[in-house]
Amino acid sequence: MMLTKDVIDFYGTKIAVARALGISPSAVTQWKEIVPEKQAYRIQRMTGGKLKINPRLYQVQEVLKAKKP
Repeated sequence: MMLTKDVIDFYGTKIAVARALGISPSAVTQWKEIVPEKQAYRIQRMTGGKLKINPRLYQVQEVLKAKKP
């Protein structure tokens, strides 16, 4: 899992995050607390591992979503 706050802190602003990823700033705003898994992997590569993803936490998140009625 990768937190949006950590990514914004690393890049400085939501606009800088959006530019780095080639997406709109509004897309970054829609992330809420957790960076989407696909974008998190991109960010990990782009930062040379300075920001890291924990794929197991995304798997746990999916299991919890599936268990909700």
